[in-house]
This record gives sequence, structure tokens and C-alpha cells, in this order.
Amino acid sequence: MVVVSGTKIAQEISSSRSEVWRLIQQLRSLGVDVAGHPATGYQLRSMPDLLLPEILRPLLRSTIFVDLHHFYKIGSTNTAAMAAAADGAPEGSVFLAEEQTAGRGRGASSWQSPRSTGIYCSVILRPKLPPSDILVLSLAAGLAVQAAIQQVDSRVKADLKWPNDVLIDGRKVCGILTEMNAEATRVRYIVVGVGINVNQASFPKDLPATSLRLVTGSEWSRVELVAALLKSLDREYSQLVSDPQARESILARFAEKSSWIVGKSVRIEENGSGFEGTTEGLDERGFLRVRTAQGTQTVLSGTVREK
Repeated sequence: MVVVSGTKIAQEISSSRSEVWRLIQQLRSLGVDVAGHPATGYQLRSMPDLLLPEILRPLLRSTIFVDLHHFYKIGSTNTAAMAAAADGAPEGSVFLAEEQTAGRGRGASSWQSPRSTGIYCSVILRPKLPPSDILVLSLAAGLAVQAAIQQVDSRVKADLKWPNDVLIDGRKVCGILTEMNAEATRVRYIVVGVGINVNQASFPKDLPATSLRLVTGSEWSRVELVAALLKSLDREYSQLVSDPQARESILARFAEKSSWIVGKSVRIEENGSGFEGTTEGLDERGFLRVRTAQGTQTVLSGTVREK
């Protein structure tokens, strides 16, 4: 590895050696491994896997996701994206965080977001679709996550749990939170938030979660995975808004790639009560059908658990 003196760096950036030292300390605080000392020179040993716009933008040129916003720490990328969308942020705006202090899941649940180990990503979409299609879009996001994981490592078999979770070996590796602002017949904007457990080394014993690192035994490039995710989501979304047959394709592929849609014994917890049955596929809107002793019921919301 090359060692460069502080004097040489100062000359290159037209600055002083003390300013070089300050900048080196700043880089180290961000996780960049810089060896050396002002008297001997500096050596770049490794770069952190940061989701920086400058790194991601060239990988996403063929997509709508070119307006990238990166935060080292934020409350929630979905909250920031919803606020930006209300202020007129363009479709395709992406909000990425290294760490969330108030990450949100579906309902009132929280999402654990330790620093620079997962993907915490929210995108703004402005589709010319009726509000009833938001569920189909959420299912398409699940397909995009599954495809992105497979693209990076084809050995990893991820399962889709209706409506918004991605599981590996029965444990959650990804959650999707879709939020919308709409009129009765027209969507103003939709924010799709995706949280993926990537390089976490452990989870609390009572949390049924896993990470891609725990599954494969090796570190994953978050840059590579988030680029694959946004490319895959771009393909799904472009098809949904341009192809009248896309809705049927999304529902069929979700059912095909999920073990939860047909023949799964489940308990549904909804509005303070629950019922049990066996899943019988999706209806034409994407809602889950469950056969019970009293007949087939359609699950509009609530929590689905394996019985």
C-alpha cells in the first residue's frame, strides 16, 4: 500500500498540514482506516461500506433513483421521505441512513437500526395509480428485495411472508413499510421503506431475526446490495405503471415465490382478535385468503403467524 506524506497531501489540496491532520481525524471518525502519523505519512488501509451518493449514483444511472440523500444518523428514513414528498420532492428521491434512532416497522413496531450494518432505505414514488394498488406495490417491493439478495448470492433462498416481510429459515431478514398520501381516487405520493439486516453479528434472543452475514458466514457489501435493490425495484415499478398486465404478474410471482400464500397453517391477529386457518392464495387485489372452519376469510391487515 502507498504511503503519502502529509506535506504532499497538503500541496495536492492547497491546504496546510494541520488541516490535513484534521481531515484525517474526520475520516477516521467515519470509519475510514487510515494508518500513519504526520511525521511519516498516511496509508489508506480500508474504506468503510458507506452508502454514499457519490459511490451509488454511477451504479443507478439507468434507473429513476438518481436523487440520493445520505444521512449518518436520522430518526427514520420513511419520516424524512414523507416530509420531503409533502414539500414536493421528485419521484425517485432516495433516503439512505447509516443509522436510525427511531426506525419504524408496520403498525406500532420499531425497527432496530445499528450503525452501518443494515440497509435503511426509503424511496418516493408518484404513480398514476388508484390508492387500492398500494398493496400490490408493497408486494412488488418484496419481490425486488428477494431478487436483489439472489443477485448478490444465488445460494441464499429468501421467503416472502405476506404482506411485507422477507424471511430466511423462518427468521426476518427484511421488513417493508409502505406509506401513502392520497385522495379518494388518486395517489399523491407513496414512500416505500426497506430495512434489510445485512452484517449484524447477533440479535437479542427474543427477536426472531437474522442477517445475511449470519446466514452466509461472511460480510456483504451494502453498496452492492442496495444498488441491486434499487435496480430491481425500478424494474418492478416501471412495469407496474406502464403494463396493464403487471398487477397479475406481481400477484402470481409473489404467490409462486412465497411459502405462505397457499397451504400454510396460520393464525391471523387483527383488531384485537384472531382466527386460525389455512392460506388459500391472494385475491385480485393482493389480499390474503384464509380457509377457516367457518368458511374463507379475506385478511385486509393484521399480523400473520405460522400456527
